[in-house]
Amino acid sequence: QTFDKCRSLTSVTIPNSVTSIGAYAFNTCRSLTSVTIPDSVTSIGAYAFDTCSSLTNVTIPNGVTSIEEHTFDNCKSLTSVTIPNSVTSIGAYAFNTCRALTSVTIPDSVTSIGWYAFEGCTSLTSVTIPNSVTSIGGSAFRGCSSLTSVTIPDSVTLIDNYAFQGCTSLTSVMIPDSVTSIGGSAFDGC
Repeated sequence: QTFDKCRSLTSVTIPNSVTSIGAYAFNTCRSLTSVTIPDSVTSIGAYAFDTCSSLTNVTIPNGVTSIEEHTFDNCKSLTSVTIPNSVTSIGAYAFNTCRALTSVTIPDSVTSIGWYAFEGCTSLTSVTIPNSVTSIGGSAFRGCSSLTSVTIPDSVTLIDNYAFQGCTSLTSVMIPDSVTSIGGSAFDGC
């Protein structure tokens, strides 16, 4: 909780000596517009940038293996994010309510997309789900009302409850033979 609730902090450069950004490190730093994360960082904790509502873009360094739960939750100004090939999982609520996020490319290293990961990303028009993902968590893309089409790769076996509920602009969905379970209300309101 190093800079937790430092509401006047506008920018921060993290030095190369830092290897880990702890849980809640910049939580609710509402004025933070930019952050430079060095390549030395291999771990970013849960809620690290939660409710940094002025943060516009972020590049996650190669070496980070997991985007933890609520890491960028409620970052309402975040327009772009770069996820490196080192990341294997996107946790619950990781980018929840990132309303300015227009597109996201999930790298081939990611195997799971957690519950509510991109829920409420109302500007998200396109998403690339790679052939490495085996499960799409409950409510993962719920309420992504600008999402027009989605292709689910052959690696996916589970589309969990409410995964695409309320995606009101969705006109095309390709579900492969690999899917063995589609949860309740997965495409409700589409």
